[in-house]
Amino acid sequence: MNAPHTPAGALSVLDLPSMPMASPSYPRGPYRFLQREYLIVTYMSDAEAIRAALPVPLEPDGSGQVLYEFIRMPDSAGFGDYTESGVVIPALFQGQPVNFTAQMYLDDEPPIAGGREIWGFPKKHGNPKLSVVHDTLTGVLEYAGIQVAIATMGYKHQHLLYDVDGRKACSSGSIIEKMSKTQVNLKLIPHVDGTPAIAQLVAYELADIQVHGAWSGPARLHLVPHVNAPVADLPVRSMLGGLHFIADLTLPYGRVIHDYLAT
Repeated sequence: MNAPHTPAGALSVLDLPSMPMASPSYPRGPYRFLQREYLIVTYMSDAEAIRAALPVPLEPDGSGQVLYEFIRMPDSAGFGDYTESGVVIPALFQGQPVNFTAQMYLDDEPPIAGGREIWGFPKKHGNPKLSVVHDTLTGVLEYAGIQVAIATMGYKHQHLLYDVDGRKACSSGSIIEKMSKTQVNLKLIPHVDGTPAIAQLVAYELADIQVHGAWSGPARLHLVPHVNAPVADLPVRSMLGGLHFIADLTLPYGRVIHDYLAT
């Protein structure tokens, strides 16, 4: 039996990595990031707010903790140079610990399009900044002209990769372990009639991680209520501390761990 004939034009369309055809928004992955700089502020929030922000079947992990992140990405293969900010919630999936990405705001179109279309990252356009101001590592997220998040951390107070007293380098294993934790996103894409075409929980793990430096220190976080950037819906009740590190890593493709349309 002869194989079905596929027009050459259709084959060329299927070879495209993304839309639009004239100038795809992003190339194929996996995607390598160099000198990626993180400011992560960990805080205690409200149990009810955490539960409301987690889609079933994800469950709160019972810690009451939320992570607020600023990430500076100066060298991102296929995506360029950009900064990102958002909310990550430690959770459980079938009893296993995961991190659920609840909100993300960034200033670059290719990772917005690619992040939403491939992994289901909850990306929206905002204006985050991460910089060192004198003795303070400072993260600021502006959305629609309003500062909705301000994070500050003492700059490099405690070196986590160097034993000052022993005068020797320390293992980066604990940072790599944190970064290797399974990450989960809620991916929602509609049909052309507006009904759900894709409704999935998507998981992935960062790979090929190399840590160049890591520091801890005191930190503070201020969140402002905003209807279109509701980071303050997970209110700050008490601070647990800040983590600052710089790493290279690879973002691979993900996998579906729960399909809402198949249940």
